[in-house]
Amino acid sequence: MTTRRAFMKSGAMALFAAGLGGVPTFIARAARNQQLWTPYKKQKVLVCIFQRGAMDGLMAVTPFTDAALKAARPTLFMSPAQTEGSAIDLDGKFSLHPAMAALAPYFTEKRMAIVHGVGSPNTTRSHFDAQDYMESGTPFSKSTSSGWLNRAVGLLGHEGTPFRAVSVTSALPRSFYGDNDALAINNLQEFAIQLRGNPLGAKSAAQSFEQLYDDTSSELLSRTGKESFDAMKMLNPSMIRNYQPANGAVYPNTALGNSLKQIAMLIKMDVGLEIGFAESGGWDTHYNQGTVNGAFARNLKDFSECIAAFWKDMDAYQDDVTLMTMTEFGRTVRQNGTGGTDHGRASCLFVLGNDVQGGQVYHHIKGLSTDLLEDGRDLPVSTDFRSVFSAVANKHLGLKKDQQSLFPGWNGEPITCMR
Repeated sequence: MTTRRAFMKSGAMALFAAGLGGVPTFIARAARNQQLWTPYKKQKVLVCIFQRGAMDGLMAVTPFTDAALKAARPTLFMSPAQTEGSAIDLDGKFSLHPAMAALAPYFTEKRMAIVHGVGSPNTTRSHFDAQDYMESGTPFSKSTSSGWLNRAVGLLGHEGTPFRAVSVTSALPRSFYGDNDALAINNLQEFAIQLRGNPLGAKSAAQSFEQLYDDTSSELLSRTGKESFDAMKMLNPSMIRNYQPANGAVYPNTALGNSLKQIAMLIKMDVGLEIGFAESGGWDTHYNQGTVNGAFARNLKDFSECIAAFWKDMDAYQDDVTLMTMTEFGRTVRQNGTGGTDHGRASCLFVLGNDVQGGQVYHHIKGLSTDLLEDGRDLPVSTDFRSVFSAVANKHLGLKKDQQSLFPGWNGEPITCMR
């Protein structure tokens, strides 16, 4: 269990630390360093989306020519056809779910790549453990204290602003745990801070940082004073309040849509964002999964349209931004008795950007007949998630080529999905 000392030591837990006994020290430190407030040159930005709940990669991107899959999924199998609303043929072997139509053009334009059969070498089917292993980047160690994205921050090789690594979530994700500075901001306009375990928690978490300062005389905030608010001035309240996405982009009014919209704001405000993080939930489809309609299709439509809106909004920033998705594991090849799929092994992920070698489905899938499945039931993991994460992070962010620092204990090779 994390000790209070370790909890406070971690720069990545800075906003949590504010709720436990002090203003984030790295923000106070940065506020005193006036050179940080000069306009920042454009930085490369990596945006990660975690699809929590284990997305069915075989339905999102279907190897539709495999007869074994059709037999295993009599009511869930989808194949491409020349009719509206049918699955979208990508390359004669794989098809894209029709709910992902918003992203299909980027595949055609070779700006989006799909990696299939990807996952963790750890065979756990526990959501909690699998997410923890993927976010720590050490799939066989529970003792790793840092997350892989936090380590990526440490490998950037240059100084940054307090906003260089931001998760637009209500709590800091495991990926951002560690000694390097990172923030969890649920709402930019309110800039809510995490108050878990603090007497001030009774106050609304929606109160702003400065309101909390004004409302209390405790040492919680007065210890470092309002110097920390200078750092907050990097955010432009007026721009946040009156934000208009570029190119007529319309974000779905959903949790993911709002998160990606706020990441877009941070990128355009040039506050030094280099790694952004968002989440998408609801992928645990044990029953009534549906095909063209249903829970899975609705979730996939939101996921795709949110990403498409974000990419459209990025416009002039597209050369500097790459987006990558991830999910803890996939679903069983065979559908279950309630019209759903159970916890499986491999899934697929998406990488979008102008520096992506897109228009391809990268995979080593041999087939889906029972004799080729893991434990006779699951799509085997044929691509280690670390080979994708390292390829994208190293190439796009220009990290120091220190693979052991990014993924301790891993000696694999990055895949060639980046230019």
